[in-house]
Amino acid sequence: MLSFFQPVDIEGIEPEHETPAPEKVLSGDPQFMTWLCETRENETHFTGIWQSTPGKWTVSYDEWEFCTLLSGTSILTDETGKEQTLRTGDSFIIQPGFKGTWEVVETTRKIFVIRL
Repeated sequence: MLSFFQPVDIEGIEPEHETPAPEKVLSGDPQFMTWLCETRENETHFTGIWQSTPGKWTVSYDEWEFCTLLSGTSILTDETGKEQTLRTGDSFIIQPGFKGTWEVVETTRKIFVIRL
């Protein structure tokens, strides 16, 4: 394998299990799993796979995040009420300062790159 090449592969990585804080949950019982594949530059860059079961919760982003949905359907809604439906294959960037809700309609799995 090339020394500057790393596949994003979760085989052999134990996922972290989480849920949103109870006060953020608006509906359902979303359960998260995160497979962290790489952490770099003094823990300011992260790459991995995230998955959530259905539910809706409030979000507030301090970080920059690039995502591609590997499976599922979600709806991201900003604080003004503007909705964006996200489906398998969609790629997008969430900018720092985004506030709104994340609703998982169908269990969603995404690959992410986060920069703090």
